[in-house]
Amino acid sequence: MAQTHTELTVWIGGSAGDGIASAGESFAKACSRSGYHVFAYNSYQSVIRGGHVCMHTRIGTHKVYTQGDELDYLVALNADSFQRYGKRVVPGGAVFYNTDKFKAAPDQVGPDVQLIGLPVMALAGNQLMQNTALLGALIQTLGLDPDAIRELIRERFAKKGEAVIKPNLEAFDKGMGFAREHAKPGAIRVGPGDGKRRPLAGGNPMIGFGALAAGCRFYSAYPMTPASSLLHWLVGYAAKTGLMVKQCEDEISALNMAIGAAHVGVRAMTGTSGGGFALMTEAVGEAGMTETPVVIVEAMRGGPSTGLPTKTEQGDLFQLLGASQGEFPRVILAPRTLQECYDMTIHGFNLAERYQCPVLIATDLYLAERLETFDGVNITKVPIDRGALLKQPENGYRRFADTPTGVSPRALPGTPGAVSTTATDEHDEDGIVISDVFTNPPMRKKMMEKRMRKMDHLLKELPAPAIDGPADADLTLVGWGSTYQVMLEAMERLKQEGLSANVLCLRYLWPFQTEQVSRLLKGCKMTMSVEANYTGQLVRLIRMETGLSVQHHLRKYDGEPFELKQVVDQARTILKTKPKEPVVASVVSDEGLPADFSPIESPALGAEVSRQH
Repeated sequence: MAQTHTELTVWIGGSAGDGIASAGESFAKACSRSGYHVFAYNSYQSVIRGGHVCMHTRIGTHKVYTQGDELDYLVALNADSFQRYGKRVVPGGAVFYNTDKFKAAPDQVGPDVQLIGLPVMALAGNQLMQNTALLGALIQTLGLDPDAIRELIRERFAKKGEAVIKPNLEAFDKGMGFAREHAKPGAIRVGPGDGKRRPLAGGNPMIGFGALAAGCRFYSAYPMTPASSLLHWLVGYAAKTGLMVKQCEDEISALNMAIGAAHVGVRAMTGTSGGGFALMTEAVGEAGMTETPVVIVEAMRGGPSTGLPTKTEQGDLFQLLGASQGEFPRVILAPRTLQECYDMTIHGFNLAERYQCPVLIATDLYLAERLETFDGVNITKVPIDRGALLKQPENGYRRFADTPTGVSPRALPGTPGAVSTTATDEHDEDGIVISDVFTNPPMRKKMMEKRMRKMDHLLKELPAPAIDGPADADLTLVGWGSTYQVMLEAMERLKQEGLSANVLCLRYLWPFQTEQVSRLLKGCKMTMSVEANYTGQLVRLIRMETGLSVQHHLRKYDGEPFELKQVVDQARTILKTKPKEPVVASVVSDEGLPADFSPIESPALGAEVSRQH
């Protein structure tokens, strides 16, 4: 008998080239258009074909904050995925698979798990249709609206015409028909959606949307995962919005072009990952010395070097803090949600121009590439603050004039009466390089203090950090950026167990809000950091700036995002044992093959699976 739940999870696993992203995104979009909340994360490898890919999708009648930690339904497009995840399907769930590819037996899954094998060739006549046919069986078994999928098939293949649309629709319908005739209705079903069609997006598109709303008109980049999809998204809207997009030969050119555009008055941005940002380092200092407002998106992945191109990590915080030689004002923002990807990008452009400095937006693959429903954004009241722009300079013009705030009035090149020099060497208020004349220590001191004075004023206008949850909680989970939502959900899960926790997740990382963070931490009973890196970079920064130590630590550096259960389990242990000495724990996702793995023998796929692994 079917049980109605408030949420369920579906994993679609296979190899690169099997159309997993296509099937997974179609399922996620269909659910978002049917009134459900959706969270989807694609775990994939850096290969074009082969390897292992798994799309984790969680849908609910309420807001879902993570990909979840249980598996209700598995769509296994190859034997590898069945071997990896078959035993993880919960009682009442089901496994959908292609019987032309491999055979499955009841003893290979847990109790009360339905095996639904589809003869794809007999149904669709083409193995390329296996994901569509299996999707049809899934929709039928879950009792979800099939029209939403049909609509998406028509949209996805609209440019390819009826020759592609028709067989895909037929494969989908035949998959539904097979499940209707040969499978039992799913024992785990989600309640009806609220009928509201919700937008579904990832962090990169939301940053792109925020940039366009903020008036960005120049974007230059060299493709590097996981920032590449930001470039792709902006290209798609360039013609409609008047945005100039330039794919450069390397990241050095990308940032220098953005600085050049910003220098002449265009709101400009670039994006990359840690390896590309390493090449941008000198140009970051150029923006600092020339006081040029530019926005840089750094979407982190596993390092060092080229590291893990398609995996997530929060390993670049100190790289962002220390990029380029010397000292100069910079801002580091770490959005925690899709909404903040939009809002903080707009704020980043305003801060860049108000304080004439580089603004770094720190994300990671998990936030940049996941898909999530949200309730929309307000695009009619976008605050635009271009700072101290001069249109008609009077009484002479000094580009780097020393002012009480450190911010000099800025006239754009070509403004009548506003002749100035801009150089990356130290200079005086007129921009004249002081190394070209007699050594001038007082001028160097004056200009350094002038630039750094901005930080004091900038700090005062940043929104204060805040704690989510009960103020008197027994444990405070401390993090930054993309770990926010898993910590929020862990807090709620612990509450259901009668345990008390709250969350302090920072989003404005530099200049560091020392007084506010110190005050919040001093009011905590116990603290536990949750960071996707090895050394605990945020807690090191907190200790440097406040002198306070976070007591306990949970870290993850395997390339996969935190699972809800991992955070809950460690927090529960800390709450129940109350250890006097610091606890440093690390966790790893079980994405690997079982220790006793051997390829499932099948005439269609056995050899291929052996070759891949």
